Amino acid sequence: MATIHVDGKQYEVDGADNLLQACLNLGLDIPYFCWHPALGSVGACRQCAVKSYRDETDKMGRIVMSCMTPASNGTYISIADDEAKDFRASVVEFLMTNHPHDCPVCEEGGHCHLQDMTVMTAHHSRSYRFDKRTHLNQDLGPFIGHEMNRCISCYRCVRYYKDYAGGTDLGVYGAAANVYFGRVEDGALESEFSGNLTEVCPTGVFTDKTHSERYTRKWDMQYSPSICTGCAVGCNVSPGERYGEIRRIENRYHGDLNGYFLCDRGRFGYGYTNLKDRPRQALINGQTVAGDVAVAAARTAINGARKTLAIGSPRASVEANYALRELVGAANFHDGHATGEGALVKLALSIVREGPVRAATITEIENADAVLVLGEDVTATAPRVALALRQAARGKGQALAAEKKVAEWQTIALADLLQRDSYPVFVASVDATRLDDIARDKLRAAPEDLARLGFAIAHELDGASPAVGDLDHRSAALARTVAEVLAGAKRPLIVSGTGAGSAAVMQAAANIAWALKAKTADTGLVLTLPEANSYGLALLDPQPLAAALAALSSGEADTLVVLENDLERRAPKALLDAALAKVKNLIVIDHSASATTARAQVVLPAATVFEGDGTLVNYEGRAQRHFQVFDPGYYDASIGLTESWRWLASVDGESRWKILDDMTAACAQAVPALAGIVDAAPNAAFRIDGMKIAREPHRYSGRTAMRANQSVHEPRQPQDADTALSFSMEGYNGTGSLDRPTELLPYAWAPGWNSPSAWNKLQQEVGGNLRGGNPGKLLFAGGATPRYFSDVPAAFVASGDAFRVLALHLHFGGDELSSRAEPIRERAIPAFVAIPRVDFAKTGANGHATVAIAGTLLQLPTRISETLPAGTIGLPAGFAGIPFLADGLMATVSGG
Repeated sequence: MATIHVDGKQYEVDGADNLLQACLNLGLDIPYFCWHPALGSVGACRQCAVKSYRDETDKMGRIVMSCMTPASNGTYISIADDEAKDFRASVVEFLMTNHPHDCPVCEEGGHCHLQDMTVMTAHHSRSYRFDKRTHLNQDLGPFIGHEMNRCISCYRCVRYYKDYAGGTDLGVYGAAANVYFGRVEDGALESEFSGNLTEVCPTGVFTDKTHSERYTRKWDMQYSPSICTGCAVGCNVSPGERYGEIRRIENRYHGDLNGYFLCDRGRFGYGYTNLKDRPRQALINGQTVAGDVAVAAARTAINGARKTLAIGSPRASVEANYALRELVGAANFHDGHATGEGALVKLALSIVREGPVRAATITEIENADAVLVLGEDVTATAPRVALALRQAARGKGQALAAEKKVAEWQTIALADLLQRDSYPVFVASVDATRLDDIARDKLRAAPEDLARLGFAIAHELDGASPAVGDLDHRSAALARTVAEVLAGAKRPLIVSGTGAGSAAVMQAAANIAWALKAKTADTGLVLTLPEANSYGLALLDPQPLAAALAALSSGEADTLVVLENDLERRAPKALLDAALAKVKNLIVIDHSASATTARAQVVLPAATVFEGDGTLVNYEGRAQRHFQVFDPGYYDASIGLTESWRWLASVDGESRWKILDDMTAACAQAVPALAGIVDAAPNAAFRIDGMKIAREPHRYSGRTAMRANQSVHEPRQPQDADTALSFSMEGYNGTGSLDRPTELLPYAWAPGWNSPSAWNKLQQEVGGNLRGGNPGKLLFAGGATPRYFSDVPAAFVASGDAFRVLALHLHFGGDELSSRAEPIRERAIPAFVAIPRVDFAKTGANGHATVAIAGTLLQLPTRISETLPAGTIGLPAGFAGIPFLADGLMATVSGG
């Protein structure tokens, strides 16, 4: 700790911080541009100037940049000194010399850091009377708009994109006062995290192009706290709605998870909610009917059935899956994961819940000092984890800085140190990954051989772990190297998951983590999962999907209820067709049109994550609540969708579940493993000073604007009985003596701070946890040390002319929901077949190939892979036109 004096007052601060961060932690406002909590200090903008004094007797002082000055003990500074204030005002005027001053038409207007800082410096006049410098803007793809004329040269964009996110195609060009931030030529930004530029940039240079198409000011959108469903990480997001459409997704800060950043799939994949062809009214045999008529038909079908089975969903809420289980009974409730995938999720659950190593948070991942990625392309299966792994590698710079007594916030010094070294990251996967550029060593192999490598590493760490016989020389040498590095680390981390489709891979990863735990207490483990609520579904202990399909095929059951699931993505088509052919009544509850809804006799239109409330359980076992952003029926009374659990409660005919709290409490009581979900967020009765929490900013144009596109009359806003949030600007908005619970923070705002930088005002310390704690409730946190897994698989052997099919996971195009969004479809590549170079000639393929797989012929363009193992081919999982890819599937390939 250090004692500093600011404008005559004494404060205790962290001496490791710079003065800017120390003052912000104290609640003191100093304007800044180039500094960012995640990016450090470079002193490029000169906006954070303060007056520094030698001691209390010094009356002259000197101007210093607070972001580049340590908060040393005995420091005396003044923020309010006239010379400092004049200096800051002159800096703003200089930075604004070539700015177009186009706030009325700029997408950043109203939540712009530049606007906030200009107001904070009390600068309002411009004296520049000459021609302004202008730039030619670039087309940066479907996600990001570009307006270089607004640039103030803070360098945040390239520091984030290149240094933090590892991108290579965005740079700075030119010199002095004529610099340009962009690409060498037009083209989509290649990084899967490019969307963060829209929040990192303090002006309107990089803007959300998906929002620009239907632009609305921040103060005229309605928000709610929500959870991204793009993967199982559970990033917190702040979706904004206007006129019954989701218009933008912004990051909602979480100190243990996403921090300040999201991936592009999560940020831009919201378009499936706005699709006009999704089910919005109840259907019976394809004909629109009233909701109560469809409910009656579903109830009649279930009551008259010989036997009713149900298939849950890993993308639906815990409450919806529990309501479905209650409707049909636990014995008839089945897993909604793909065939074989459900068993992998249950294995992952047992490893993190019963084993001695709990799942690591994103923050803990960033602090790891040695990493092994086993069997995953993490950028596709858990993108935010991949971004954290890049920070883990960069963490060596902080260690080197500590040795040389250089502050962590000295970005340029750290970057110089990182040119020499980084923390080791080892990547073992079936094909090349987007993390290969930071890998110290890599191995490409079939899942069986990846598992054998993992078992060998565990055996090197602990001889009690099973040995691996006949391991090839390359793998044996790598196992020794990785084991030595991990054993010597203070905070080793193992990353694996369901992506390889192999139980043995996850078991090997668990063995490594458990062997390390005996040596190093700070061992971390991350197991990626298929979907947002995979653990939430697994904790309900569903029966296997294969059992449901077998029972339907045999005629044992004749009625099937499917919850938020496209079954064609879950099982081989032939097996699925045989099962559904025997179904007399197919009842589907979903928010997206699919091959399954097309088969259904009854379709009940469900709410998306943005239109309903519920609980999801992420890869850590953290239960998090998502809240309804808007009520679609308020804008169009003909829309009949509602939450899936509410439909199921109506079909059940029970009256005990009136609001979400009733359903959550019932689930928590019935399923002990889910007892903690009631604490994931305050209940519907929560109030602050007798008020609900406002979903809309206090500057909202007024209730008459909520439906201004339809009528200027003032209807009563929707009444939300399910939550402590109000569908209006009326209610508590964070300006009083009490603050909102972190689970109920809909958007970032603080007095004087309208941009995403407002999150800094809501934290215990800048860049740390939110005041009141980070949202969510951990349902489990590790157990006792079990016995090592011992089933070491045999090595993979190529099989003549048949190829082992490996599922390739890609960031864009494979996710069921985000792939429906137009910008994501534009960014995704067409489906393809990847063939190892060593096998390419014998296939006879020449640009295109015919792939015979599971009784289906696919005509696909080819890609020659330099990294796929011989005897395998790769197909992009989840892509349109690609059938369900079961583990161990074989295929033949011939010329197209």
